[in-house]
Amino acid sequence: MRNLIPWGRSDRNIPARNYGDESSPFFSLHREMNRLFDDFFRDADFPGIGRRGGSWPQVEMRESDKDVTVVAELPGIEEKDVELSLQQNTLTLKGERKSESEGALYSERWHGQFQRTIQLSPDIDPEKATAVFKNGILTVTFAKRPEAQSTTKRIPIGK
Repeated sequence: MRNLIPWGRSDRNIPARNYGDESSPFFSLHREMNRLFDDFFRDADFPGIGRRGGSWPQVEMRESDKDVTVVAELPGIEEKDVELSLQQNTLTLKGERKSESEGALYSERWHGQFQRTIQLSPDIDPEKATAVFKNGILTVTFAKRPEAQSTTKRIPIGK
């Protein structure tokens, strides 16, 4: 057993790990365990884990005096594969990215169904909504109700 451990308990000179040694069975085990956990968390769709650390699709929300804009990145998805709905100031974006890699030996590309819900301000006018899909970017704009626009007051700072 001592031959398997190249250092003693009192020795602080622990050898550096050589992850580049492809022939090492420990490297192969390490790589397979990482792949197993990556696949598990990607398929389980836990919030905040996988897919670059957040929900997918990635969204941005902007608000001005007159409107609220939601922008979603949907690369590789066609307009016909996306559905938008609004219910009680909650925008739901859902759709499906179809697999293009039939028969691939290995793929890190994501495909499948997705759904994202975004809570919007009660100041929006659901009757005045527009959506534009161009180059994989979905932009949804909601006009604010006139009474919400008039209640916004700018407060100067420092005077």
